[in-house]
Amino acid sequence: MPVIPIDSADDPRLADYRDLTDVSLRRVAEPAGGLYIAESSKVLDRALRAGHRPRSVLVQEKFLDDAVTLVGPDADVYVVPAEIAERVTGYAVHRGLLASMHRPVLDPVADVVAGARLVVVLEDIVDHTNVGAAFRSAAALGADAVLVTPRCADPLYRRSVRVSMGTVFQVPWTRLPEWPDAKPLLQDAGLHLAALALADDAVPLDVFAAAGHERVALLLGAEGDGLSRGALRAADTVVTIPMAGGVDSLNVAAASAVALWELGRAQRR
Repeated sequence: MPVIPIDSADDPRLADYRDLTDVSLRRVAEPAGGLYIAESSKVLDRALRAGHRPRSVLVQEKFLDDAVTLVGPDADVYVVPAEIAERVTGYAVHRGLLASMHRPVLDPVADVVAGARLVVVLEDIVDHTNVGAAFRSAAALGADAVLVTPRCADPLYRRSVRVSMGTVFQVPWTRLPEWPDAKPLLQDAGLHLAALALADDAVPLDVFAAAGHERVALLLGAEGDGLSRGALRAADTVVTIPMAGGVDSLNVAAASAVALWELGRAQRR
């Protein structure tokens, strides 16, 4: 594992880390290049424990020992001053360490949900912070898997990973096809599809949880638009969280936590 000091922001070896504030660019470049960025020693450690492989590490001097300990001989470690890291990435790298990681091949949906009792489905949620927060709730509250739709934000985008506290490496996940093909995959796995949405005929969450469905896929939609018509047509039940105080709904990440707690508690009973 070479430890390589670099003192120029224009060094071509730093190309993986360049202009990370450009979300559109990274959403295109990372999947196409088979890479994603892990930020901080803690996140890198969780990625490595999940079997992911680093291509290189960008680190400031005071974090070098952590980087060397974590990655072993399998990746180049580029040591840069803080000002070079900021010029390359476009922001202040307060956590001191970034790693360019090889993106693993996603498993088939059937394999990810096999035997799962509680699954989270994120439909077209484009905010990376909400995706990361939903993964953190899924990990903390006992979901067995997370599925994301084709237009959902990338769970391995660095902001998603950071907000999730690395739990995107802990909870099994993969991408669903479009609903006409996704619904049979979930039904074949024996999952009851519960769409969390506002509707006149929606069942209150506590009532749905008490019904005792053994295996549930919880469908969550984007802020504002909510779930698509395709998702609502695919659902077996529309479920709502009763609100007070004139509020009609929660942020999707908060709603996922509330619903997962209630459904998990019912399944444990």
